[in-house]
Amino acid sequence: MGNSYTGHLQSTRFEEVLHNSIEASLRSNTVVPRPVFTQLYLEAEQRPYSHDGELLLSSSHTSRGDEDEDEEDGSDSNSPPIPYQMRPPPDGSCTTDGFCQAGKDLRLSSMATESLEVAPGFLLVGAKSPSVPDHILVCAVDQRFLPDECGRNALLGFSGNCMGCGEKGFRYFTEFADHINLKLTTQPKKQKHLKYHLLRNAQGILVKGPPICWKGIGKIAQEFLVNKDTILHFMRMGILLYKRIASATLQLTVFVCVFLSVGHGTLPHLCGNLGDVLVSGLLQKCYLNSQNLPRVYEQYGTAPIQPISTEMLILLTVYYLVQLGENNNQSHLTEIRQYQQTHAQIAPPLPCLAQPLTPSQLPWLAKLATSSCGEGVLVLDTAPSLAEALEETFHRLVDGRLSQTNYVVIICMNRSQEIESCVVVTGKHQTRALAESLLSPSDCVREIIHEMSSGMAAELGSYFSSLGPVFKYEVNEMYTLSIRCVNTSYLSIEYYVEWHEIRPIQLAVARKLLSHVCAIADSSTQNLDLGSFDKVEFLICVPPSEVTFHQVVLHLWNSGLLRELGLDQDCLSVKEAEQYVVKLNQSAVGKINSLIQKSKMNPYTLFILVHDHAHWDISSGQCSGGDSSLGLVDSLLNCRQIRDAPNILTLHVTSFPFTLQTQYTRISPYNEIHWPSGFNNVRIPHTKTKYFGVSELLETTRSGSGLPLLRYDSSFESMAAALEERFPKLHSAVIRTHVLIQHYSLALMVTAGGQALQALQKHISVETLEMVQCLLNTSQRCPSRHGHMLLLRIPSPALAAFAHQRLCHVRNRLGLHKQFEVILGDPCSALTVGKHFLDQLRVWLKILDPDWAPLTYLELEALPCILILTGMDPLGESLPRSLKYCDLRVISCWSLQRTTLEQELGLAAYLLKTKQDGQHGPHARCDLSESDPEKLSSTDNEDEELPKLGNQASPAGSQHPQSDWTPLDPDKQPNQRQQSKSTSSGSSSTRASPLRQSCSWARNLSRPPVVLLPKAVYDLITTVDSSGLPKSTSFLPHSAVEWVSSFRPLLSKMMTCTEQSLYYRQWTVPKPHHMDSSNRAEGRTDNFHPRKLLLSGPPQVGKTGAYLQFLGILSRMLIRLMEVDIYDEEDINCSEYYTTKVPIALWPNTDTVQGMPFDYTIHDPKYEDISTVYSPDFTPNSNDGNSRRQEDVYLHRRTARIKLSKYAAYNTYHHCEQCHQYMGFNPQYQSTLHAFTFSHLLLGEEIQLYFIIPKSKEHHFSFSQSGGQLESMRLPLTSDWNPDAIKSPIFTPTTGRHEHGLFNLYHAMEGAAHLHILVIKEYEMAVYKKYWPNHIMLVLPTIFNGAGIGAAHFLIKELSYHNLELERSRRVEHGSRPQDVWPFIILADDSCVMWNSVDVDPKRWTERNVSLKQVLQHMESSPNITQYGLCGMRKWSSRGGGAGQQKDPFSRGHLHDFLLLNVDLTQNVQYNQNRFTCDDVDFNLRAHSAGLLICRFNNFSVMKKQIAIGGYGTFIIKTKMTDVPTTIQPTQYICAPDSKHLFLATPAQLLLEKYLQHTSHRLFPLSAQNYSHPVLSVDCYLNLGPEVTVCFVSSRPHSINFSTTGLLFSGLLLYFCDSFVTPGFLKKFQFLKGATLCVICPNRSSLRQTVVRLELEEEWRFRLSDEFQTANAKEDQPLFFLTGKHI
Repeated sequence: MGNSYTGHLQSTRFEEVLHNSIEASLRSNTVVPRPVFTQLYLEAEQRPYSHDGELLLSSSHTSRGDEDEDEEDGSDSNSPPIPYQMRPPPDGSCTTDGFCQAGKDLRLSSMATESLEVAPGFLLVGAKSPSVPDHILVCAVDQRFLPDECGRNALLGFSGNCMGCGEKGFRYFTEFADHINLKLTTQPKKQKHLKYHLLRNAQGILVKGPPICWKGIGKIAQEFLVNKDTILHFMRMGILLYKRIASATLQLTVFVCVFLSVGHGTLPHLCGNLGDVLVSGLLQKCYLNSQNLPRVYEQYGTAPIQPISTEMLILLTVYYLVQLGENNNQSHLTEIRQYQQTHAQIAPPLPCLAQPLTPSQLPWLAKLATSSCGEGVLVLDTAPSLAEALEETFHRLVDGRLSQTNYVVIICMNRSQEIESCVVVTGKHQTRALAESLLSPSDCVREIIHEMSSGMAAELGSYFSSLGPVFKYEVNEMYTLSIRCVNTSYLSIEYYVEWHEIRPIQLAVARKLLSHVCAIADSSTQNLDLGSFDKVEFLICVPPSEVTFHQVVLHLWNSGLLRELGLDQDCLSVKEAEQYVVKLNQSAVGKINSLIQKSKMNPYTLFILVHDHAHWDISSGQCSGGDSSLGLVDSLLNCRQIRDAPNILTLHVTSFPFTLQTQYTRISPYNEIHWPSGFNNVRIPHTKTKYFGVSELLETTRSGSGLPLLRYDSSFESMAAALEERFPKLHSAVIRTHVLIQHYSLALMVTAGGQALQALQKHISVETLEMVQCLLNTSQRCPSRHGHMLLLRIPSPALAAFAHQRLCHVRNRLGLHKQFEVILGDPCSALTVGKHFLDQLRVWLKILDPDWAPLTYLELEALPCILILTGMDPLGESLPRSLKYCDLRVISCWSLQRTTLEQELGLAAYLLKTKQDGQHGPHARCDLSESDPEKLSSTDNEDEELPKLGNQASPAGSQHPQSDWTPLDPDKQPNQRQQSKSTSSGSSSTRASPLRQSCSWARNLSRPPVVLLPKAVYDLITTVDSSGLPKSTSFLPHSAVEWVSSFRPLLSKMMTCTEQSLYYRQWTVPKPHHMDSSNRAEGRTDNFHPRKLLLSGPPQVGKTGAYLQFLGILSRMLIRLMEVDIYDEEDINCSEYYTTKVPIALWPNTDTVQGMPFDYTIHDPKYEDISTVYSPDFTPNSNDGNSRRQEDVYLHRRTARIKLSKYAAYNTYHHCEQCHQYMGFNPQYQSTLHAFTFSHLLLGEEIQLYFIIPKSKEHHFSFSQSGGQLESMRLPLTSDWNPDAIKSPIFTPTTGRHEHGLFNLYHAMEGAAHLHILVIKEYEMAVYKKYWPNHIMLVLPTIFNGAGIGAAHFLIKELSYHNLELERSRRVEHGSRPQDVWPFIILADDSCVMWNSVDVDPKRWTERNVSLKQVLQHMESSPNITQYGLCGMRKWSSRGGGAGQQKDPFSRGHLHDFLLLNVDLTQNVQYNQNRFTCDDVDFNLRAHSAGLLICRFNNFSVMKKQIAIGGYGTFIIKTKMTDVPTTIQPTQYICAPDSKHLFLATPAQLLLEKYLQHTSHRLFPLSAQNYSHPVLSVDCYLNLGPEVTVCFVSSRPHSINFSTTGLLFSGLLLYFCDSFVTPGFLKKFQFLKGATLCVICPNRSSLRQTVVRLELEEEWRFRLSDEFQTANAKEDQPLFFLTGKHI
């Protein structure tokens, strides 16, 4: 086999093509396999070569020999081909080769440029004819009969079309072969003769594409299907690791860095001085992980594949090591991208592979793969064992033969004929990178401290001294340098800091948080009962950083939140506000425990635990290993007490949520709130800002306009790399820090020394010199000495302290100690600023307190300084807008996870104001409007508009006058208003001054900082992968998590934040030391904590202000939840009201009540728009009038916001532990449907009602013993008394208020037993049952679906009387008397929310809230209660019982909304089943006229909640033509009989009532505004509108009517009058001349009969045109009425 390649291996082009083909295959992101190198070698004899020896990979260059072999392999067996005789062509048909029988050319060369129409579902394929071997014939074949790229899923049979003549529908390939003149000698088979896919290239020309994969190709090729991330994972997980080896036995002349990673087999025992050799099995683990590939593919529904073989894994590793070479890397990546773009649409299928890769082929192929990289990768395959191969490797190291080799790959075959492999990393740069990447943050700190303290770092100083005299300058010898004089008396361009500026985007996020909290409360899981909380308390947990702690405290103090929550009385200073913020160190234990205890003692307080910077310290409390600083967050915030507390809600806030988004996360994806990437709903002119984050920094590197904001320093990198080569023992951070400080020291000398030291510039990078010059020169030129901040990020505290000491020393010796400050930003320590600069800050801020000192970096605004920020991770510190440069050149280049890298870049995040003056460019305008607001372009991208909310408090609190912080008039200085860097970083604004142009700080407030990165990091984040995202986004999210599988998809640029979260939740798992690692093992099926929320947003975007705003609006919402809008209206028609002066009494006396006059006048303010009921004892107030328009009555009814008491009735949104069982949200609360039949004369037929009775309420009913039929509802005896029960059944008719009706009476009844029945319409049965599963329901018959409140009241009362009779019969059987059965029911409106009682005190009126149980038990225990027909109470008003009423404990008059009804005494007084409005007024008048006692308990009042949804007062009037409600005038509610009129789909009774309400002032013209001449209404009350007065009289014998002698009526209203109304009865009354008569009857015939029976024509004149009907169709049974005039 090897000899067949002789002469070809020397071709460089061959090697490149081979390598690129493999790379393209390995790095393909598609699931479709790519052609790879095994196909090139294992079947080499089948591959064509060009004349110069190059391998031709394109399928368009396939040789004839290949085709012939396919031709021969086409049969299904090894038997000789079966001869085939073609059918003779039809007469006159074409038989020319390459043409169809219709004579049309089918050759590809002829049809390549033609426009071809391909039927849907068909593909163009190329057929080969043996008679024209040089041509391909173009055909169209149904793709269902073609195989996929894996050679599968092709249906048997054929369906094709001729692309020449266009003939379609060939169902057999034999027939099709004849038509296109293939002229075959063997049996036609589509597998043999349909060869290629045909595609159009970029020029639109039809060309030959990849072969059709007819056979089972791919069995071996699938071994090469590896995502590029897999190989990256190989590298990161273990191939490239290091330790130095300095073996005494080997006598190495230089330190050699070696790492051994075993891939397959067992590493032999090593002996000798091996302290610097590191052995790892991570590569072996990675190989084992690759065996999960078939399972992964099966999981995601793709075609099954075989595991990758051992040989293939090793070969893939070799190829990846080759591509790591610096010379080949970029070119390979470029070619790979081009390959992927070219083949993006259709992946070429794999040619047939005859056999898998064998162990004997592996070494040769591995060496071949390394031939293009020189000595960079060495393959050793001659040794018989790993031990001997390692020995040979070490000998080569000693001999210096591996000086140019970075990786040694050892491959050997053991005695069991099994492959063993090992990778030895020998390159200095590679081993350093790998060694440092293995160090944990704590290990890194210890290593650096050791190097600094042991003197190892002193070697660097010696080296610098050896470089020459220029580096021997000592600062104490610099007295000759020309130092510029510093003028310490400066003018002031004043500025002020705004800490509390709520922006629309923050308010939107706060509301989004609130909606998620409400969603938790609204769920059926009962995890959060918002309705039970009456206040909010909170504790904010931050990382142990002094600056972050004070930063949050100052935000809190200036936000106004403490005042809003009522905590300001206990918090009178910023110092006292610290009690609400805690650093997560050992001091937090006591505060968290205190919060837990407070939550137990205050169950009605909702405690919000805010965990800011939540990605910090995610270590498990069980794996702290004795380190008290690790796992503290887990032990405190995830403890069982917090998890189980029903009133503690935890809000995690982070910029990097990936660490909390794993398979074992405690946070539900539905509880995640992501910062909006765009906020365009609020438009505020002239105040627009843009967020400038990581993606925007990257954009400046691609914009091409001006210098990018993201840069690297090549000079610095070169010097650092040279020193790393020279000092392999030193950590790179030590080397890079020393180089950096050397650069800064020299730059300070050059800048301060003038021309004397210009020669030093060649030893300083341009970037360093630029930063130092900017630092010094800007403050020199500004009269106020304003300057910029230079951030120097040094993660190691030891190196940071060294840098601080060194820079201070150089600065002071140069005499620059008043030019700029050098500040060490250590999270463990408070800020330290020199006295000179403190005085400067106090002057700028107008602070008089001599002890004031800045506590946050934000307060260093405009101070020229170098801030050395240390700590292994930034801990949420916000930086001022004077930050000009972010020097990150010393951050680690090797141990980078996504979180680590992005939080370092987040230091430069900036919230800047977009220019309104036409400035352009990436530095000034930073217009991000073109970015998609909903897509992930990195991790941060915001487009928002912000308002200016005026002057706010300063960070110094009350230590200086507020007036000093007042902003200037924006109209006079429109360009001086500057926006904040972020809400969590405050903001500053300059005041206009002629000196502004000389102040660089003032001019550059809206410019984001310049960021300097290490070259390696710069290359990582500026290189994009195939998804279009920076490579860093595909990094491991955090060191505490790991990927589920290496074979995973990449993040997509089109992913939203939610989709990104789901990606990490699917593909990452926590490591054992992660705090969520134990979450899955706790035995819960749902491992999400129901009261945990996660807020994520880019760094410095304003999350602190958002969650503080959330706490405020949550508190307001809880207060609002505890409050309801109660109707608070004074009684109407109260002038000259009669009072009885009844003495103080607890219960009414029947004789006293009997002697009271009945008050006919209506006083309920809800009836302000109806007709006044005439009463001889009432004189209307002329000033009172009916001046309000009718529509204003409903729109402007007065309400008062009242806090709910513990005795309130609730709707379905209320959840608490006490009434949880009462509500019955549990599957065990099943209901059964029971039919109940009864008849009534007014109904005309027997009707059937249905009761829905829960199992828990069946004891209230009596059932037959035989069939379990419902017999009656049990009633107590009058003599029964139970202090924990209510005797009267409560009926609540309701419609449209299944969610908002106040049916939860548990608290109102104090948990007492009661019988509550909801009366609902049939079509609403399902929805009411869903929301109130444990309530008894009475379902009205279908005929009442469109009925009004009168029908519900009628059926309730009549059913109750029928039940009373049944209960009396049942009780008599048990020895009781019939009159002993309790006869009362309660009719309650569905909006009654609370009840009040007046304390019996003759001196003053005091009212207090009481329970409904107390009210009802008091009324039910009244003496002789059964002698009352109707009892009730007054409507609550904040002004007491109204004029004159508050002194009368009882009265007789109209009762509304809440009635105690005696169904026995009111047997003969029925509610009008047809009524929609005022049925209670009508019933009250008829009950009184029947002689029944009506008593109102004025010491009790009912509060009615304003409910805008549903209810019986909602009327919809629409036409028969459409279901859409339309605007119809009341005059159109009626029409003349037999006329052509627009009929309405509305009940006739409702049309009549609404017509009379709106037009009666024209129907009864003499009655309008004429109280002394009312309209006489017989036996009924109908609302004739507020301008007409109605006088009610009853025609019943022995009825009670007041005397009407001498009263002249202006009209007569006869409504459905019965036989009690006679001509003699009507002649008792006197009418004005011209008075109006209105007779209303159910039909036209009864109308005429009534006129004749009552002899109306004797005194009334009628016309034919005065007869009307309601605008109903005949089938809808319209009502008829006749009008006439009195003669």
